[in-house]
Amino acid sequence: MSRAAKAVFLTKAEARHIWLRAQRLDMPAPFGEGPAATAAAVEHLGYVQIDTINVIERSHHHILWTRIPNYRRADLRQAQSIDKSVFEYWTHALSYVPAKDLRFFIAAMKRQRREGHKWLSSVSPADLRKVMRLVRRDGALTIRDIDDDVLVDKEHPWASRKPSKRALQLAFYQGLLTISERNGMLKTYELMARHFGWDVPSNKPPKPASERETHGYLLDRALRAQGIVSLDSICHLDAPSKAAIRRLIESRLRAGAMVPVALEGAGKQEHWTASETLETTGDRASELVHILSPFDPLIIQRKRTELFFGYGHRFEAYVPKEKRLFGYFALPVLAGDDIVAAIDLKTDRKAGELLVQKWSWVGRAAGRGARKDLKRRIEQELHRFERFQLAS
Repeated sequence: MSRAAKAVFLTKAEARHIWLRAQRLDMPAPFGEGPAATAAAVEHLGYVQIDTINVIERSHHHILWTRIPNYRRADLRQAQSIDKSVFEYWTHALSYVPAKDLRFFIAAMKRQRREGHKWLSSVSPADLRKVMRLVRRDGALTIRDIDDDVLVDKEHPWASRKPSKRALQLAFYQGLLTISERNGMLKTYELMARHFGWDVPSNKPPKPASERETHGYLLDRALRAQGIVSLDSICHLDAPSKAAIRRLIESRLRAGAMVPVALEGAGKQEHWTASETLETTGDRASELVHILSPFDPLIIQRKRTELFFGYGHRFEAYVPKEKRLFGYFALPVLAGDDIVAAIDLKTDRKAGELLVQKWSWVGRAAGRGARKDLKRRIEQELHRFERFQLAS
């Protein structure tokens, strides 16, 4: 990469600590509390993934609760619908993103208008015009407000039979509409300009970021939230950006703003970090216990999690029951700097209790001599997790 840059060797334990510090999982309440904490957490992480499965609380609420001990679901609603400090859009998946970063997504929205969306190619111009006319005339609406659709066949198992729903989704990806509110998985769509107040002459939409600015944003986001990065971790499910990101990294290496990292066990896979990040490697390990969502940023990149923690998480909701190792919706458990268990949980909302379906010990740190103390600490966190699950 750069002859002048000498790689800094890091053990896996040192690398884990840097990543946990970057994820703010090594301190009890890194963002404070309330709606402002929710916005701050999304801003720091860069995105919080949304998922539909609700065997336990949905992933976006779970990820925020992990970092905000007194998190309330209403805080996210306030941030999205009232403060408008976060918005929904596609990162590697549908996610909450800081509103201040919207300019980095405008090019993707314009590309969807120009080229169409691969999953929504069946949307007719007439259906798109229909939903846009309804929102302009009647204000924000949900799919339940449209009751005159002629149902069509599904194109895939997760598709809708309502043409208007597909049209609303396409208008969302094109940046014509935004999701102004979410109740469970029911989305309220509003004109993007009206939601953010750009329809007022004195307010202007943000200036679209250039391609180079967007690549810089992706790199900075990864450095902030991951601490140590690779091309795969920066460009998760975004292979076309890798060449440009590599050039940007080379530039920063020459400037001394980044340094290469020789990560224990990484083989030929290259890693880098910001120069100042290495100052955190000597800090004391955390004793906190976290029950993590399988969609948490610490877990979602499976190969990276396995490299750093020696734990290969399996998401088995779509795996036949007889082939599951950890369970339908197993949650990794982080104790200090180690992932020590995977617990398959289910919230029985009618009975008002959190059910432990299966408990699997994983990793060297969960040896038999350590399990009694670990179990006590994990059960304390499970009680707190249950209170969060059942809170109205």
